[in-house]
Amino acid sequence: MRLLLVEDNPDLADAIIRRMRRSGHAVDWQSDGLSAASVLRYQSFDLVVLDIGLPRLDGLRVLAGMRERGDRTPVLMLTARDGIEDRVQALDVGADDYLGKPFDFREFEARCRVLLRRGRGHASDVVQLGGFQFDNAAHRVSLDGEPIELPNREFRLLEILVGRLGQVVSKDEIGNGLFGFDDEAGPNAIELYVGRLRRKLAAAPLRITTVRGVGYLLEPHEGGGDGDD
Repeated sequence: MRLLLVEDNPDLADAIIRRMRRSGHAVDWQSDGLSAASVLRYQSFDLVVLDIGLPRLDGLRVLAGMRERGDRTPVLMLTARDGIEDRVQALDVGADDYLGKPFDFREFEARCRVLLRRGRGHASDVVQLGGFQFDNAAHRVSLDGEPIELPNREFRLLEILVGRLGQVVSKDEIGNGLFGFDDEAGPNAIELYVGRLRRKLAAAPLRITTVRGVGYLLEPHEGGGDGDD
């Protein structure tokens, strides 16, 4: 996923960023509400993790602005406040979930996965096609029980394509999911990762097809995973 983290505590922000990037996610960070509100007007994300107590513009007002614009991006609220009124207010404004500080990172990641699944209409972290299995929660891909080793960014690319199985995904959408503002990505980076992923899925019942001038399509394919270069 591409995640926007809005958190004014730099130590906590750094811990979240390192944890999520190790799992292959692209993470952008803003430390105040006004900057976050500006970014959200022009950049789309899979998930927003939003602190309530922020300088310049509090998290509830950032969230209210998103919902008023019709932005339905899933939002996980973080806060040190533990009163029931804060939780009720956050949910009433349009938060999808709420997590109080301090928290266990395993729970944080699980809640992020749930919100991403919900946003994409998925009921499970596991996608099974014949002997091929993609398990997002376990960060595992296998074919006939044998693991397929994928570096984080290739895993993330597969996650994006599996989430839109049978649909064309544009290069812009893939780029937004794979790379954050601070990532260095050359013009051919997406083609490079797609090529690597194709080779590793060559024996799987899936095919990545290039739709010229548009993007890529992942679809079931009985003959294996080779697609157009």
